[in-house]
Amino acid sequence: MKLTKISVSIGLILFLSFFYKITAQIPANVYHFEEKSKDGTLHHELKLDADYYVHTIYKESPAEFIKTMGGYYTTSGNNLKVDLEFNSNHKEDKITSINVPYKLQKGNLILEGVMPMTFTPTTLGTQDLDGKWLMTGRVTDQGEQRRDTSRPRKTMKYLLNGHFQWIAYNTETFEFFGSGGGTYDATNGKYTENIAYFSRDNSRVGAALSFDYKLNGKDWHHTGKSSKGDPLNEIWSIRE
Repeated sequence: MKLTKISVSIGLILFLSFFYKITAQIPANVYHFEEKSKDGTLHHELKLDADYYVHTIYKESPAEFIKTMGGYYTTSGNNLKVDLEFNSNHKEDKITSINVPYKLQKGNLILEGVMPMTFTPTTLGTQDLDGKWLMTGRVTDQGEQRRDTSRPRKTMKYLLNGHFQWIAYNTETFEFFGSGGGTYDATNGKYTENIAYFSRDNSRVGAALSFDYKLNGKDWHHTGKSSKGDPLNEIWSIRE
């Protein structure tokens, strides 16, 4: 009888441990939280896929980019640890990694830091271009001009569930060169970005930019005009 009770107890502990690991895993999605401050409402956006985390803060009215940080993450218990690749505020705070307690509650993601924040998931769904993409080159009159994506200077586009963000940064020096993002739609070879924040020029917020796109293996060919109206023909490759 005692052995039976012990076996049941061990089995229950193992089941609960397994169940806890399942429930502790963060579903890939884009999450939003609004912070009320004396300077107005700050909009927090979290993008998390299976291994990459980006947290961006901006104001919608008047439009103002505040900061962004991101990198590869792991979870252990109820802690989320991120080894940052970029931090737009690095010159001031020198932060290169973060470790934040979290919990999942009724579909929401709660970060339990100094100020608990309850993030709600987006209802937008997946699209053709979802993923992390690195700028790998351009097409000119002379043909394709490729760049080495293993170098520390990177330009990445992170697309997830109808949201996009590009970030230009250096993984070794933590230099930050710019970022912009918002929502996107990719349908029948047409790719449209709706800008919600832009670190280089807040006046660009609200603009919609349309491009042609074509997938060729692991490459995304992206053609159209930049936010300044200049023609572009870019090649992005899926980040392995």
